Amino acid sequence: MAKQQRPRVKLPPVEQIGIVVKDIEKTADYYTSTFGIGPFQIQDIALDDVMLYGRSVKTKFKMACAHSGQVEIELIQPVEGDNPYIEFLSSRGEGLQHLRFRVDDLDGMLAELAKEGIEPIFYHSFPDFGIAFAYLNTDKIGGVVFELIEVKEPSSA
Repeated sequence: MAKQQRPRVKLPPVEQIGIVVKDIEKTADYYTSTFGIGPFQIQDIALDDVMLYGRSVKTKFKMACAHSGQVEIELIQPVEGDNPYIEFLSSRGEGLQHLRFRVDDLDGMLAELAKEGIEPIFYHSFPDFGIAFAYLNTDKIGGVVFELIEVKEPSSA
């Protein structure tokens, strides 16, 4: 067993588990009726100018969230365009794709992580809502992407 080390980058507790699925309605119904997780509210998401591997893309997916205790369970079904969910389904099938951590300073955390060779693969900001997120290239060891999200006061127009 490895000797206990002080982490080079400290993250807050996990707040969300992201699961990529082929059929969001079927999965949401199964989780709710079988395990009591839910109800899930399914949303259609369309993003323009989202960054994927450093290039701007358009993408559409369905998303549904519900809580299990303090942890949010997010179901994601890719619909069209480029996104990490389509890549995940085609290479691995359905399953746990990411863990999300809420941070106070996304840009500062991304700069700190860059020193460790950890870079964003999927990034978008919603200034009108005070939200920005980044998926990181953390899946090479352990197979799970880490998502960082920053939630601030919305910028006034």
